[in-house]
Amino acid sequence: MTKANNNQPSCALTGDAKTCCRVESLISVDDRGQMVLPKDLRDRAGIKAGDKLAVISWDKDGEVCCLALIKADALAVGVKEFLGPVLKDMT
Repeated sequence: MTKANNNQPSCALTGDAKTCCRVESLISVDDRGQMVLPKDLRDRAGIKAGDKLAVISWDKDGEVCCLALIKADALAVGVKEFLGPVLKDMT
């Protein structure tokens, strides 16, 4: 299981949908394309001003059907753990 910087498992990388995925809230997109994540969700996720989030999309039948946000630092840890053995074998 991959760990994020705060030593907590990154649910995005565990594949355990029972404990990981749920509808948190409905948000609106304004005419400039901006959205606001609810404060309680930002607090629980430890998202602060200036944090970077990766936007992940899934396509179905040629259209984007799902979007997910992953903290960039957690994504970087996962990529390093995934690619580390591959890159090691190449050297």
